[in-house]
Amino acid sequence: MNSDSKKSMKKRMNQTIHVAIVAAFVCGFFYILTRMRISHMHVFLLFFGCLSFLVVTYMIIWTLSASEKYSRLAKILKWCYIACLIIGVVCFIILQSLIISGARTDDVDVDVVIVLGAGLINDRPSLILIYRLNATIDYIQTRDDIPIIVTGGLGEGRTVTEAEAMARFLIERGVDENRIWREEASTSTHENINFARDIMADNGIDVDNVRVAIVSNEFHLYRARLVAERAGLHAYGVAAETPGWHRKAIYFFRETFSLANELVFR
Repeated sequence: MNSDSKKSMKKRMNQTIHVAIVAAFVCGFFYILTRMRISHMHVFLLFFGCLSFLVVTYMIIWTLSASEKYSRLAKILKWCYIACLIIGVVCFIILQSLIISGARTDDVDVDVVIVLGAGLINDRPSLILIYRLNATIDYIQTRDDIPIIVTGGLGEGRTVTEAEAMARFLIERGVDENRIWREEASTSTHENINFARDIMADNGIDVDNVRVAIVSNEFHLYRARLVAERAGLHAYGVAAETPGWHRKAIYFFRETFSLANELVFR
């Protein structure tokens, strides 16, 4: 390796180290905000984590390419990098297409409505959850007799369960309390649906043949229906609007990775 090649590689290596330090600092900053439970920070952590990985990996390849000794390895790594990047983009597009395809309300007759939780603020439904509950009220206008299962357990720092807060919201708006069943132990979409299935079975409903309407925001419906179908339910969607374009963009982006996790690891 000649002196110019050594200098070039050393310069690039220093630049790569500096970029890696900045990337680590940015990711660490968003990790702290995520641990502080600040809204949406986990999405920024995910985004900057992926971006940092791509940038630092590229710069490592760029550093190796400055040396004749590692030029062949750098070329191989570059093509692998490009191939992985293309595969990642294609997978992202496919997953987004699936999510968008499920963002609809199915106009069918069902036996039970299941409303998925979405967090509380001061023991009251969050804005996202309010949209789900309003969608539920609209949906049941022509479905007077079917039960409604509200789902969600007791969150950290809360004095009421999510299901109870949802039930109160519906009752305040004229929904008959007798048709509301509370599922108050769940902490995730999987538990929402599987515990709701247990409640239906306990109330004498044939869970192998029941037709359920899953109420959630449009970005979440494809995965929610997938979870329900894997639980043995015949599931249909009721799409609640996601308020604000910024929220919609964040939630659709995040849902891509949640759906990938569901498809690969569940």
